[in-house]
Amino acid sequence: MKAAVVTGQGLVVKEVPEPKPGPEQVLIRLRAIGLNRADLGVAAGHKHGAIGGPGAIPGLEGAGEVVEVGAEVPQAIRPGMRVMASLPASYAEYALADWGRVTPLPEANMSWEVAASLPIALQTMHDAVVTHGLCKPGSAIMIQGASSGVGLMGLQIARLMGASVVVGSSTNPQRRARLAEFGATLAVDTKDPGWVAQVLEATGGRGVDAVVDMVSGPLVSQTLAATAILGRIVNVGRLGGMKAEFDFDLHAARRISYIGVTFRTRSVAEVREIVRRMREDLWAPLSEGRLRLPIDRVFPLEEVNAALAHMKANAHFGKIVMVTG
Repeated sequence: MKAAVVTGQGLVVKEVPEPKPGPEQVLIRLRAIGLNRADLGVAAGHKHGAIGGPGAIPGLEGAGEVVEVGAEVPQAIRPGMRVMASLPASYAEYALADWGRVTPLPEANMSWEVAASLPIALQTMHDAVVTHGLCKPGSAIMIQGASSGVGLMGLQIARLMGASVVVGSSTNPQRRARLAEFGATLAVDTKDPGWVAQVLEATGGRGVDAVVDMVSGPLVSQTLAATAILGRIVNVGRLGGMKAEFDFDLHAARRISYIGVTFRTRSVAEVREIVRRMREDLWAPLSEGRLRLPIDRVFPLEEVNAALAHMKANAHFGKIVMVTG
């Protein structure tokens, strides 16, 4: 099979052996592959959790047909099914997924490209907005870094769960102008010194009940100031930097719960439960077309380096997808 492999000369598409499923695994013939920010590090030779390093195949999600299932996979997952999944090593024509991460496509006519864009966004944002952010009717929620595919899904999930104030941030004016299409009631520019005041005004001076923070870095203390007393900050990403000055006194005064989340240290059972909860809340609205992500660009797998360069340039809105042909 063809796969994009990390080598000393960078990422190279070449022939590699087709993987074989273990007892609880599903082998999928991938038709489309969603790109995620973490892929950049793996492609550069760095580790991301248990994956990475020379010989690694990047990738975290995709969509295609089930080819083969392990002996302990539930009978509901069968060869020939059209599925989407979060799975490692997805920059390839075939990849293995734990059965608990595999889901039949919610719509019979859903394209491979759309299906491949969804698993990580749905799982990450349901876990952040609902499970940890405790979003409920009347909540005020902020998505810090909202113009990515994951961020746009977070806005939509917050509105779906009944949030009355949904704040999205983006420093790009064109992308910021589009956040309302995906549920934002307020879009702010975090380069504007007045953005915290805008959030406080939109919430009657309280601040938001929860922030899903994908930026962190130097914005962290401003984010504390925009969060309500007894509110929550769910740290999903650190695009603005891994380390920064943190106002511990403001954190204590506002009694904010600061919650770190990552899939890298979760057990197989924990991830299966995240997927189960996500389906329970989101599968019906997804099937009805009430949740969607824009596809920014589609590349063939052979142009993987161009696809990653497009993502690294941070000029995209929504998801970048590759197809295997």
